[in-house]
Amino acid sequence: MDIFSSYNLIIEISVVIILSFIFNAISKKTNIPAVLMLIILGIVLQYAIKAFGTDSIDFFPMLEVLGIVGLIMIVLEAALELKLKSDKLMPILKSMAIALIGLVASTFIAAVILKALIDGMTMQSAWLYATPLSILSSAIIIPSVSGLSEAKKEFHVYESTFSDILGIMLFYFLTGRLNPAEDSGVSGFFLNLFLTIVISLIASYAIIIIFQKIKSQVKLFLLIAVLLLLYGLGKKMHLSSLIIILIFGLVIANMKLFFQGKLRQFLDFEKAKSIYHELHVITAETAFVVRTLFFVIFGVTIVLSSLLSLKVTLISLLILISIYGIRYGLLRLFIGKDISPQLFIAPRGLITVLLFYAIPTEAMVEGFEPGILLFVIIGTSLIMTGGMIRDKKLNPPEELEGINEGESIEENEYFINNTTDLSDLDTTRTSDDEYDIK
Repeated sequence: MDIFSSYNLIIEISVVIILSFIFNAISKKTNIPAVLMLIILGIVLQYAIKAFGTDSIDFFPMLEVLGIVGLIMIVLEAALELKLKSDKLMPILKSMAIALIGLVASTFIAAVILKALIDGMTMQSAWLYATPLSILSSAIIIPSVSGLSEAKKEFHVYESTFSDILGIMLFYFLTGRLNPAEDSGVSGFFLNLFLTIVISLIASYAIIIIFQKIKSQVKLFLLIAVLLLLYGLGKKMHLSSLIIILIFGLVIANMKLFFQGKLRQFLDFEKAKSIYHELHVITAETAFVVRTLFFVIFGVTIVLSSLLSLKVTLISLLILISIYGIRYGLLRLFIGKDISPQLFIAPRGLITVLLFYAIPTEAMVEGFEPGILLFVIIGTSLIMTGGMIRDKKLNPPEELEGINEGESIEENEYFINNTTDLSDLDTTRTSDDEYDIK
């Protein structure tokens, strides 16, 4: 029996997506990350595949493509949520500072640990291996923090998005330094960054102006295709392509801020707003499907035996201690005493896996056990789960009490869990910056 025949594959993917939806519902009730459940599902499927004698399949190409598309969708989804207002400047700057300092400090300490404990590991290779382990996973964080207060939720959206982008930029800066012929140094890096931002702004304005004039009802996947094309071309040109996606999301989410003065005449706000809302929905839906398939396939590829090594356990525990030690210091410095559950929300996930598989051949070290990667991903997810459950017990949601008298608690809870999704709201713009919920 061929378990990967056409009809079987349709059935299998459909069942996985249905289970992922159920996992999300369980996650909202228990605070256990849905990603963990997806990875476990993948591990179960791994043994089922082996039982059918088809364990020779190479899933890596599929994993890589899903990871790249998932990364683009997740960053776009996060950017569409970011509102650039004067009162948001300080939270944005704090989040960026915490993300940047936390990334660099965690990468440095993890690199020192890896170099000291793994034979044949140079400091240059150690930095490359340490970078993916130091990047927060917006794929896990953003869906998991919807129940937090608005300020804390905003902080995590900003921080995880900045961590993703800065981490990817650091990783590719380090890989560029492996080849002296292509290494343009720090000045070249910042020139590349400036060029990327300029191209991103020009492309964003052009896309919005052109797409608001397209009358066809079938244009959203055309828009996504254009963004994917820009991302791919940017990679070919050695630009920081993820910034193109981030800036486009920021421009369309804050149109009246970017279209001022003479530029305002080029904006048909009602049509552009319609594109924004529809893009928000389709981005969230696509990110959900891609994220689901990515983590299930990652679970299928996991080698569980690598977790049994004492060396893997020691290295992973030291890295985990460094992650939360650095995070505690930064949160106390920038935020103060109210750092729960923010302290515990530092999971690693999609980008960690994606960048690990992108490490160049010349930097690979045979002594590095992939189990370290898995241990850190599972460890940070479990710590986040514990922190979220603890916070929920200490601070039960008061919103459930009397939101709408006469309605059941289940109805009120449904309202709270779902009003963060713009697709569920009937909105009209009453000022330049605020939407009113009808």
